Amino acid sequence: MRVALFVTCLADLMRPNVAFAALKLLKLAGCTVEVPETQTCCGQPAYNSGDRATALTLARKVIDEFEGYEYVVLPSGSCAGMIRAHYEELCKDDPALLARAKKLAACTYELTDFLVNVAKLESVPGDFAGSITYHDSCSGLRELGIKQQPRQLLGKMGQVEIKEMSEAETCCGFGGTFSLKFGDISTKLADNKCENACATGADAIVGGDLGCLLNIEGRLRRKGDRKTQVLHVAEVLAGKLD
Repeated sequence: MRVALFVTCLADLMRPNVAFAALKLLKLAGCTVEVPETQTCCGQPAYNSGDRATALTLARKVIDEFEGYEYVVLPSGSCAGMIRAHYEELCKDDPALLARAKKLAACTYELTDFLVNVAKLESVPGDFAGSITYHDSCSGLRELGIKQQPRQLLGKMGQVEIKEMSEAETCCGFGGTFSLKFGDISTKLADNKCENACATGADAIVGGDLGCLLNIEGRLRRKGDRKTQVLHVAEVLAGKLD
């Protein structure tokens, strides 16, 4: 399978290990992986802020860069959801671009969804030993149905115990630009998420969207928690990187 890896802005700028972990997992699944070098943003921040002109410009750029691959895979439910759930509406006034957007959306997958339902990965190399609790990000869950896929993969790791937190499907407060525009509400949501996660006694909080994880980790550290790990699911599944 010829796969294009969409690294995402946050992974590129804040935690490149997530991209390298995704790359390792895709190669283990037997994929030929390419990383288009000119890729930047999927357009989601502009789209969510009402800047449709910028969002459309970025969508066109993404389509130009990623069309032609058998699959496009992203270690992010929100970015994959942008392409799958919103490009069609964004491109509706340009019939030719709309057709291309639909074709790209049809072959675009969030990482764990791809590994479970397309590549059918049978084992993972991760060596994490301990308990985790999983945060379901809003976009991945509600736009793409990402729920059991990461848990199924984590279940292949014999030394991992999953402790489900209360309100695992409730927003962590990030929401992209939401956390900037509504800081007080965002902080309260983040506090609730941290409290529910820590109440499980898990060694690590794990999720599939780096924005959520950075938000959760930032709040934990500000509250004095230096012990609880906050990890992207790809990092856990891939284990040590070269």
